[in-house]
Amino acid sequence: MKGTRRLRRLLAGEQRGFLARDRENWGDHLSRVRAFLGAGLAASGCRPALILGAGAGLEIPWAAAPRGTMGWDADPWSRAWTLLRHHRWAPWCFEDLTGGLADLDDLARRCLRQPWGRGLERPRDRAIRRLAALLASARPWPRHLELRLAELRPGAVLSANVLGQLGVVAQRLLEFHLGPWPWILFPRGEDPVSEALEEWIAHAVRAQLKVLAASAAPLWLIHDRAVIHGSQDVSLGPLREPWEEQLEGGGSAELEDALAGVDVRAELQLAAPGRELLRHERWLWPVAPGQLHLVEAVALGPPTG
Repeated sequence: MKGTRRLRRLLAGEQRGFLARDRENWGDHLSRVRAFLGAGLAASGCRPALILGAGAGLEIPWAAAPRGTMGWDADPWSRAWTLLRHHRWAPWCFEDLTGGLADLDDLARRCLRQPWGRGLERPRDRAIRRLAALLASARPWPRHLELRLAELRPGAVLSANVLGQLGVVAQRLLEFHLGPWPWILFPRGEDPVSEALEEWIAHAVRAQLKVLAASAAPLWLIHDRAVIHGSQDVSLGPLREPWEEQLEGGGSAELEDALAGVDVRAELQLAAPGRELLRHERWLWPVAPGQLHLVEAVALGPPTG
C-alpha cells in the first residue's frame, strides 16, 4: 500500500512539473500529437477508445473521443485536470500500467533493510548488490491492462507518451531509496542496479507491447524514442533505422535511449504480423534549453486473418 501511495505522489509531482514547464516552443509538437491522436480516436468509430497516459489532457483532443472513452493515468489528479481542461468527466483507470512499479518500490525497500532487527539497514554496498541481483529476475506484467482490454474491447487504443516514461518513473522510485542516480560502488566504479534496471525497463516495455498486440483494436502509439542532451543543432533526415541514423548534426550531443533498446514498430509487427502499418513518423520536440526529445508515432491497424 505504501508503495502505491508513493507511486501516485511521484506521478502527481511529475505531472505538475510537466505542466509548469515553459511551453513557448511546444506548438509544433502539440499540433502533431493532437492530430495523430485525433486520427486514432477517429479510427475507434462509434466504440469507446482507451487512452493510455491520458494525463492532464494537454495532448489529448478529448472533443474527438467517442462516448465512453476511458482515460488511464495513475496520477490521482489526472481525471480532475481533464475535467477542468476539457469539461469532460471521463471513465478512468488509475492502476499502474506496468503491473510492476509497486513491486519495484517494495523490492528496493526490503533490500535496504536487514531481514532481522526492525529498522536496521544493510550496508549500502550490500543492499545495492542484493537489489541488482533480485531486480535481474523481476518480470513486470501489465495484468490490469490485459483485464481492461478484455472488458472494454475498445475501438482503438491510444498511448500518449507512456512507454518512454517507464524508465524515468522507475528510476525516480529507486532514487527515493538509494539516493540520486548513479548508484556507484567504489572502488571499481560499478553500477549494477542501473544495468539491472535497464533490463527491467526493456521487459516492461515489451510486456506492454505484447498485451497491446494481442488486442483486436487498432493501435496508435506516441512515445519518446530518445532524449538528446546538450545540443539544439540537431535535425532529422529521412526516416531510417536504427533511429540514431536519422539524426543529423548535433556534434557531441549525449543520446539517451528512452526505450532501453526496444524497437516499438518491430516488436509489434513481430507479435502481430497481420497488422497493417498505417503510419510511422518521428519529429523533434524542444522540451527545454539543451534538451530535445525525439518523438516517435506508430499506428497499426487491427489484426487481419
